[in-house]
Amino acid sequence: MTQTDDNRQYQLTIRGRSITEDERGWICLDDLWTAAEGDTSQKPAHWRIGKAAQRLVSALAEKIRISDNMSNDDEAAVIYAKPGRGNKGTFAHPVVAAAYAGYLSPALEVEVREVWLRYRAADETLADDILQRASAEANQWAGVRALSRSKRVAFTDALKDHGVEEKGYMHCTEATYTHLLGAPSYKLRAERGFKKGNLRDQFNSSDLAFIMAAESLAAERIEEENCHGNAECIQAAGLGAAAIRAAVEADRASRKRAA
Repeated sequence: MTQTDDNRQYQLTIRGRSITEDERGWICLDDLWTAAEGDTSQKPAHWRIGKAAQRLVSALAEKIRISDNMSNDDEAAVIYAKPGRGNKGTFAHPVVAAAYAGYLSPALEVEVREVWLRYRAADETLADDILQRASAEANQWAGVRALSRSKRVAFTDALKDHGVEEKGYMHCTEATYTHLLGAPSYKLRAERGFKKGNLRDQFNSSDLAFIMAAESLAAERIEEENCHGNAECIQAAGLGAAAIRAAVEADRASRKRAA
């Protein structure tokens, strides 16, 4: 697993190579081929037409179809070529990916199985292993992101304890973004060119720290003033965010005058 610079998402990493996954968690076989430094004859397009691969794909697709009551194309259910990726877009179910890795190298299959299982089990030591090899900037971002996630949970717990319901959570978050960063989430995504996915995985370390401070301050206000319900908690979220933004802007203006 590694952190990418473009979207702050985490990916599987095998032998120092990022292994792309699709939305379902299917693994890019071409990335495995690159990690293994395989021969041209071993590329996924050649392997998948072999009898052994076809038997595996057919058996796995049958199992998935029965368990999920599916009736779509068998092969597409477990292995497919993703449009727009040229000849580097073959994605497959992890079971198929492990078999392909074993075809390339038994040692690689062991690595793929081990890393994938640790990744899916949310083994925190896997992240630590990776961050030891990552840059100082990546370590800083990961640390702030982890702490902000913890503070986010505390904030949403406070909202729940004070009667926030349904879309109230979303509106509290939007109030934070609007009063702190100047725009709601959809505008921030468009203005900053963020991709789909969790918005907070794409903010930089400073923005994450400011959001964390805003939500912590809002949680304090909600507790002390005993706010209750969507409207009062949304207002508290906005006030907390506005206070952090005012402090940040005042500090920046002061430094600008001193420069």
